[in-house]
Amino acid sequence: MRTNAGPLFETPPASPTAAEERPARAWRPRRLLVTRAARSFAHGRAILTRAAALGVEIVELPGDRLMLPAIDDPRRAYAEAKATLAVVVAPPSKRRLQPIAPSADWRVDLAEGCPAHCSYCYLAGSLKGPPITRVYANLDEILDSLPGYLGQGTVTSRSRTRAGEGTTFEASCYTDPLALEPLTGSLSAAIAWFGRWQADAQLRFTTKFADVAALLPLDHQGRTRMRASLNPPAFARFEGGTARTAERLRAVRRMAEAGYPVGLTIAPIIAAEGWQQAYAALFADAAAALAALPGLDLTVELITHRFTAGSKAVLDSWYPGSALDMTGANRTTKRTKFGGEKQVYDADTMRALRSFFERQLADRLPMARLLYWT
Repeated sequence: MRTNAGPLFETPPASPTAAEERPARAWRPRRLLVTRAARSFAHGRAILTRAAALGVEIVELPGDRLMLPAIDDPRRAYAEAKATLAVVVAPPSKRRLQPIAPSADWRVDLAEGCPAHCSYCYLAGSLKGPPITRVYANLDEILDSLPGYLGQGTVTSRSRTRAGEGTTFEASCYTDPLALEPLTGSLSAAIAWFGRWQADAQLRFTTKFADVAALLPLDHQGRTRMRASLNPPAFARFEGGTARTAERLRAVRRMAEAGYPVGLTIAPIIAAEGWQQAYAALFADAAAALAALPGLDLTVELITHRFTAGSKAVLDSWYPGSALDMTGANRTTKRTKFGGEKQVYDADTMRALRSFFERQLADRLPMARLLYWT
């Protein structure tokens, strides 16, 4: 194991125009940074063992501060950060859960950051600094704090329409936990923990990846809902480094066959030219993939594309020349609950989108339960 972290530059990822033409390979960082505190946790050491077995360079930091070399070129800084996984300890402030409406009662973070290259990435406006993926070594501490939140949420805990889900904990607000699973094992550990927890509670995660083999044999007791985040193949150029849409749908079916409640998160809905035909085909594919599944417990979440001025500036630096429309066309400004502003589709576009998607759901997936539209 190396103990000093020198710069490791790499070519920025190619434009993902052919993302649907080949299966996505499991992400493997070029190097793993591990803090001194993280090495004191058994889960942190297990992550190091997995990474070493995969040939990942491991850098043991002398303290608990993450350092990357200063890089003036935003694209090179992005590539350097995206090639790095850090194993750190979630401080007490990170373990105090926050509400995450409309998805779930509470946000529980197993990690922060994502190895994918999505040109609409929500994390660009949410997380500060270079987009290093950080995973938490103190997973047991994170999970052991959850019983204190049981019955305390407002999205599902006290909702007449969603009370059957119990107290819900969303694990994919700031990461894609399935993308990291071969290196971390954190998602499997969380699913097994919820399976043992004899409580009216549910773990939720959504993913743009498809390797669910490790999750299928787990004793989940129906307390984890896996959802695939989907967009039509026509928009694959906006989702670099992810699994193909067809692979994600197959993963949903495999999880349902293993007894998991499942869902489709269609996000972000992009009103680009030809969107009606593209999303109609997506619904047809989803209906075919999920046909003839007895006892299917299926939910759908519909999330339209939105962005802030800050996230647009970051994404423009990460993906210069992206074809994703982030101009003011068909947009209006909406104020957030925190006093910020975001650009959402205007009322006419929203009405057309919502009417179309509700018809498609009724026609193609009548067994599904729509949780929300936003």
